[in-house]
Amino acid sequence: MAILKIARMGHPALIRPAEPVADPKSPEIARLVADMIETMDDSDGRGLAATQVHVGKRVVVFRPPPDKPGLPDDRTGPALALINPEITPLTEETEDGWEGCLSVPGLRGVVPRYTRIRYKGVTPAGEVIDREVSGYHARVVQHEVDHLDGVLYPMRMDDLGLLVFESEFERFTEETGAAD
Repeated sequence: MAILKIARMGHPALIRPAEPVADPKSPEIARLVADMIETMDDSDGRGLAATQVHVGKRVVVFRPPPDKPGLPDDRTGPALALINPEITPLTEETEDGWEGCLSVPGLRGVVPRYTRIRYKGVTPAGEVIDREVSGYHARVVQHEVDHLDGVLYPMRMDDLGLLVFESEFERFTEETGAAD
């Protein structure tokens, strides 16, 4: 396995739509997924898309958060790899929430996301995944799949006044009340 170089905002790899994977069970995809998980963990990330590591394929990895509300963000469970993921909103309702990104280091922003989605994809073992999720889980999946379509979270923001440096985040949220 290897730690891969993460593209940062401004790199053309991040705005090119990714191509579908023809053979999800190929050794190349298995190696890519293993390297992406290692890179995500090494970077303390919650998810990672192949386009973020300069690979134009429709592959994302993430650690699904706990199902129970109120539990802390848990990055110790097994990572899930989705190949050729598809998202369908299950409601028109959206919720604003703070997001960060390994490709937009040092910044956080408030992004509206659908509160409930259905996602489908295939694992590297060929298993079909079809889940309905809400809350933070839905947010993470939408964020990662956006990368595959060449979309970074600042492009989804309604108010760029809510794009802040992480070093100012605590003070900003305390003084403005703009918290999750």
